[in-house]
Amino acid sequence: MSTINPRESLDRALQEVLDEVLVLGSMVEEAIRASVDSLKKRDIQASSRVYANDEIVNEKHFEIEDRCITLIATQQPMAKDLRLLAAVLEITTELERIGDYAKGIAKINALMGDEPLVKPLIDIPHMADKGLEMLRRALGAFVSGDVETARAIPLEDDQIDLLYNQVYRELVTNMIDDTSTIDRANYLLWAAHNLERMADRVTNICERTVYMATGEMKELDRRDDELDLFKKYLN
Repeated sequence: MSTINPRESLDRALQEVLDEVLVLGSMVEEAIRASVDSLKKRDIQASSRVYANDEIVNEKHFEIEDRCITLIATQQPMAKDLRLLAAVLEITTELERIGDYAKGIAKINALMGDEPLVKPLIDIPHMADKGLEMLRRALGAFVSGDVETARAIPLEDDQIDLLYNQVYRELVTNMIDDTSTIDRANYLLWAAHNLERMADRVTNICERTVYMATGEMKELDRRDDELDLFKKYLN
């Protein structure tokens, strides 16, 4: 009678956890995409579905978290296994928070009621597309242990920042030119801010990937030019 190798059993369980992380990532991606699309189309019913479905995202997050804790408690994982499970716990939390951003955008659409958009949405959907593309690649890098890609993705955050700054400038100009648009413009600023924060969460996922693969924990989004700026005033 054959016996199950404990290492094989743990490896299989870890792979199942990684598969579930990808499932959660897909759920969050769909939530962001649907929330931005419903805002663009002013479809409040679609936003209501995004808002309600956030509970399913939360349940999946807690399910993965519980699975990780059970494996830590019962399977005697080795150091690298523990880093992977610790990274999963952090990454699923980041994904759950991205889901909250989608819920927030859905709420913004409802709060605007029957009011029209201040301007057609162009840069905000572009922010969502770029952020989601970064998220997909970050999760792929995590599952495959691709440290090189994990280090590279945060450098693309500048593209999100440029789009956010463009949205900010246009909406502030609208508010100055026509004070009746202030509330609606502020709502769109919050939507853009949520997408900008999503990109920051992607950077956190990349940091956890590097930690999982190498044991090294450090920030990945600090740039030499930013450091030089502070050094200029400190010296």
